[in-house]
Amino acid sequence: MSETVESPRSPDRIFAYPAPDRVRSESSLGALWEHSRLQCGRLLLRWARDPATVIQALVYPALTLVMFRIVLGDSITAATGYPSIFGTVPMIVLVGAMFGSVVSAVGLRTERDSGLLSRFHTLPVHRSSGLVGRLMADMVRVFVTSLVIFAAGIAMGFRFTQGAGPTLLILVVPLVFGLGFSLMVTALATLPGRTPLVEIVSILCTLLMFFNSGFVPVMAYPSWLQPVVANQPMSCAIDTMRALAMGGPVAEPFLKTVAWSVGMVALFAWPAVRGYRRAAQG
Repeated sequence: MSETVESPRSPDRIFAYPAPDRVRSESSLGALWEHSRLQCGRLLLRWARDPATVIQALVYPALTLVMFRIVLGDSITAATGYPSIFGTVPMIVLVGAMFGSVVSAVGLRTERDSGLLSRFHTLPVHRSSGLVGRLMADMVRVFVTSLVIFAAGIAMGFRFTQGAGPTLLILVVPLVFGLGFSLMVTALATLPGRTPLVEIVSILCTLLMFFNSGFVPVMAYPSWLQPVVANQPMSCAIDTMRALAMGGPVAEPFLKTVAWSVGMVALFAWPAVRGYRRAAQG
């Protein structure tokens, strides 16, 4: 008697899933890493396929850099004695990080309103993976945006003159800055109701963008405003990146940048966690 061969399209073959080779608790660190990595990849793929996100995160900052270079470049160089591009490029890198966070937060609200976060919450995944994966995706976005802006800046005259170590460290500064800012925007995005998120954050970003040491030198502002401008978070990060690129004191502005980021993380981490959980439980 000939042996019957099972059809490759039989029901048993279709629903025969392989046995899991790695069984983890939903609350384990291994599950947190694996599930956060998947959430990060999902968000990066979604952003890459969304023209509005690409324009806001990459095209808009690059065009802003060109505009500032054309309008203010020579006048600031003449007033300060050093090329304005060393302040403008770091400023636009931070602007790209901030406005990209706004787009990410708007997407978070869309997922909350559509019920996608609630559906993720019912899956057997680590409860923190959604928020951690979103922060991971934001850090990747900030890094890619920084590379694009620095590349555009190099085409306009920006140079890394201090060697390999400072060049690598200059890419860390936007990540430090962006982590605190991303947590703040995430906490605002998960507030109940219809908080005017875009309007609030856009006003804040605009104020920071026009009152920092990268836009014009601190000495150009009124004397009563100079301490505020010199010590606001964007100025600290800009001064750090400028010193890493062209030389100068690094320790003080870098420590101020870290302090601002740690402060924002300490202030907004718990509201972001609670808000994300509330949005997911919807």
